[in-house]
Amino acid sequence: MDLSFLNQIGVQYTPQARLAEHTTFRVGGPCLALVECRNAKELTLTVLTLRQHNLPFLLMGFGSNILASDQGIHRIIVRHTTTTPNISMRACAEPNLYLVTADSATQLDDVVAYTINNGLEGLLPFSGIPGTLGGAIAGNAGAYGQQLADTLESLTILRPDNSVVTVPKSAIHFEYRDSDLKHNGDIVLSATIKLPRNGNIEQMKNNRAANLAMRVGKHGRWQDTPCAGSFFRNVEPTSKAGPRQSAGWFLEQAGCKDMNLNGAHSYHNHANIITRDVGAKAQDVYDLTCAMACAVKAKFGLELVREVRLLGPFENAPACDPQGYW
Repeated sequence: MDLSFLNQIGVQYTPQARLAEHTTFRVGGPCLALVECRNAKELTLTVLTLRQHNLPFLLMGFGSNILASDQGIHRIIVRHTTTTPNISMRACAEPNLYLVTADSATQLDDVVAYTINNGLEGLLPFSGIPGTLGGAIAGNAGAYGQQLADTLESLTILRPDNSVVTVPKSAIHFEYRDSDLKHNGDIVLSATIKLPRNGNIEQMKNNRAANLAMRVGKHGRWQDTPCAGSFFRNVEPTSKAGPRQSAGWFLEQAGCKDMNLNGAHSYHNHANIITRDVGAKAQDVYDLTCAMACAVKAKFGLELVREVRLLGPFENAPACDPQGYW
């Protein structure tokens, strides 16, 4: 596929890039090409150009909540992520409240660090969560009972009709680990969040350090332990779960922590963090998680719901989308 026209807008692309090199699970076959976009301007130009040429593409952030198929996917992947934070802050009309705006390619943890360094509170629970701000908003990421939509003020989005609009949070429907943005074709370019100021910056930094250490101890480091974070959503309070809601608890009680399928298994400190040894494939991870969900259903009568998005075709998965996320 000739994508040389992308050179005119200054973005880099790699034909037949392997998804294993661009996801934290570090598995996955080739895509048609992978286009790197580091900011909202590059993303907008890339999407408009690909649409103009009628080329099929999918958007990816940091690749931290994805299990990509070993077979790859017959689509262009537009990867929107950067390690260079693009964040600004301004006072709000309301007393002691501030608005923080960031490009959606910015790492979520960089946004957390920025707010804490500026004495703003509200994002501490998200410390250490890998992924971009845009991806975290689309999936309504959460931790310790808080979800990212709680602090959201507004979004600038690129719509399927190529218009760019800024909308308030109320224009987007958010649910637990989900939102309209995962399904309607809207692309987040930037986001503004509203946070109160707390003068005790040193204490906030200490709390962040403690949170980061606790997260590493419980979840490991994705750089060392290939994974996509919590594989299943926690169980809704209205279900048969009763007072316990952690998917990890149900998985462990059902014996899933001891399962191992060709090197795919749970992380030793967390039954809901699925990892893999060298040589284990995406299909092995998929088959393992299906077996784990079946074990929980057999013991508790609960249907676990995936938090991780699958990309591309998997064997024994008749409901999959072979050319997209599902």
